[in-house]
Amino acid sequence: MKARAYDLVLNGVELGGGSIRIHTPEVQKRVFRLLGIDEESASIKFGFLLDALKYGAPPHGGIALGVDRMVTLLLQLDDIREVIAFPKTQKATCLMTNAPSEVEAQQLNELGIRLVQ
Repeated sequence: MKARAYDLVLNGVELGGGSIRIHTPEVQKRVFRLLGIDEESASIKFGFLLDALKYGAPPHGGIALGVDRMVTLLLQLDDIREVIAFPKTQKATCLMTNAPSEVEAQQLNELGIRLVQ
């Protein structure tokens, strides 16, 4: 697969990136097949997207700038976590909110999720 993707790089540091999104149902279906998602599963999980693409979504794209990376460079810091307002630890937990936290059994039941230990 080819992509129309772009990056903003300064002195070898990526400051942002983006791409033109998939906007045709045929390409999206090919990606699902490559990911091992059969047509029935794709329809169940992503039918809304495939239906929307049938109506002719225009090519669209975007870019996500890493402002935190830029500030890290400007301040000549070694660790990006020094400039992130609510940094996660290396285990992806939040020290301020203690997230992720445990989920109530009722929430799991609503979503049809069962925890296996």
